[in-house]
Amino acid sequence: MTQEQSAAADARPARRPGARPPERQTRGHVPPALRFAVVVIVPVSSLLFRLRYRHGERIPPTGPVLLVANHVSLLDPLACARLAWDNGRTPHFLAKQSLFKGLLGPILRACGQIPVARFSADAHEALVAAQTDLAAGNCVVIYPEGSVTRDPDWWPMEARTGVARLALTTDAAVVPVAQWGPQRVHDYQAKKLHLRLRTPTDYLVGEPIDLSAPRDELRAGRSLSAELLRETTDLIMTRVRDQLAELRDETPPRIFHPRPLPGDVSGNAA
Repeated sequence: MTQEQSAAADARPARRPGARPPERQTRGHVPPALRFAVVVIVPVSSLLFRLRYRHGERIPPTGPVLLVANHVSLLDPLACARLAWDNGRTPHFLAKQSLFKGLLGPILRACGQIPVARFSADAHEALVAAQTDLAAGNCVVIYPEGSVTRDPDWWPMEARTGVARLALTTDAAVVPVAQWGPQRVHDYQAKKLHLRLRTPTDYLVGEPIDLSAPRDELRAGRSLSAELLRETTDLIMTRVRDQLAELRDETPPRIFHPRPLPGDVSGNAA
């Protein structure tokens, strides 16, 4: 057993009945940069979070998958990476381009992460890269809100429509994911880090969203209009929001909190 396999075995959260057993993991070849990332992320995330998954088996073991999650903390990618990894997939995140500077950049790229040049003419290149990644059968993770939610009660805010473009122009399984817990470790709104070990962090994985009808309409010649993109985005994020309400055992708001202005996006992770 390699060092990273041993670390993963020691840190892996307890599986619920019906979850896919480790022997069915289908990650395939793990490049050296990713092995290094696993050795770092697995023990760190295990110290910070007590990860609890509901229906992790709903993440398809093979084929293209678009995991769509709400965004509550700068630490979300650490915990969400474990969700995908512990359920047999290698996550590729859409992440802000500034994270790819310096020594971290080559590691992120070697691990298959996708830089996003937000608010620029090159922003569409990230979607093209994600489409290519999904066409190769990989697992892409996206936070459609574009930054940590500004909702004071941590509900999802209005999402950008890039998630709908990926969902409608690929054959990926679109899997909604609700997460709750990383904000207790790093509170973005209060700008405070609380180093609490083993903070309970919950994930609820939903059933893949059936988008066969609008995909068929697009193949038949329907235009990919702004109206269709917004409708699909809201459909996906409503599923995420309702799953979050189930995790929290609370009633969600009826509307999404507005997005921040372009000048107020510092610190977002994806």
